[in-house]
Amino acid sequence: MLDGRFEIYELIGRGGMGSVFKATDLTTGRPLAVKIPFFELESDPGFYSRFQREIEIGKRLDHPGILKVLTVEHPSRPYLAMEYLEGETLWDRLQRGRPLPTSEALRIAALVCESMEYMHDNGIVHRDLKPTNIMLCRDGSIRIMDFGIAMIGTMRRLTFTGFTGRLGTPHYMAPEQINGRRGDARTDVYSLGALLYEMTTGHAPFDEQNDLYAVMNARLVGDPVAPRVYNPKVAPEVEEITLHALARDPGDRYETAAAMKAELVAPERVRVTGRADRLKVPSLGSRHWHVARIMVIAFLAPVLLFFVFWLMLR
Repeated sequence: MLDGRFEIYELIGRGGMGSVFKATDLTTGRPLAVKIPFFELESDPGFYSRFQREIEIGKRLDHPGILKVLTVEHPSRPYLAMEYLEGETLWDRLQRGRPLPTSEALRIAALVCESMEYMHDNGIVHRDLKPTNIMLCRDGSIRIMDFGIAMIGTMRRLTFTGFTGRLGTPHYMAPEQINGRRGDARTDVYSLGALLYEMTTGHAPFDEQNDLYAVMNARLVGDPVAPRVYNPKVAPEVEEITLHALARDPGDRYETAAAMKAELVAPERVRVTGRADRLKVPSLGSRHWHVARIMVIAFLAPVLLFFVFWLMLR
């Protein structure tokens, strides 16, 4: 029993930050899910800030495409009470078979766009859209989840300290995020473009770069492989939408989620501009050079530190 209100009776799953349980809200009799962080993380100020951010944003948003968070007065410990959903994450769907049929991919992307439009209208940028944060419900609806690193104007900016299991991977992040900038609605547009790319091709953008730093570098200086290279069945119009969302410069992307959705629901009206022919795809050689630079720096750093201490002790 949690706070005399939630009767917990089943473990749904465990992640890098905590456990999610199925429970009953005794005030309504309805099932719900309760996310409880691991005890050792509760003392981490950075984690606690992210967790509180998720709770506060969840309570502000009320949209059928966004996970509903319940308000709990004076909780005895940090936890998140939220609606219980039946279905699977987009990640699970991709593991069952990829690429997805184009019609399914466009439908999912359009639903995500609709939820993004609501978020952005309320001044919130998610900044962590990825397959594990998109729930595909059995009734055909979707839910966007996990607002732990979301940005809202009235909240303090989070400091991004690295790519860890808690913060996700760089495969769906916009270049401006990797550069440490705050980003805006177009940052989420980029992430959705990455999701659409993976749904239609079976590959995440830049996944041919199999080193983490090479992926980040490639995202900053180059473009992904054209979707039709991986999957010739992708229509040129769908390729155009995907690459429009994945433009490196935010100014070259869709200005709003609504603008992207308008093309997702009517791809036959999209004008193909030849974006695929203008891509600058990083070579594997550039990846090796980037990794080599990192190795050289890693080797020289302790040598330079030793030299500095030696001078100080002379």
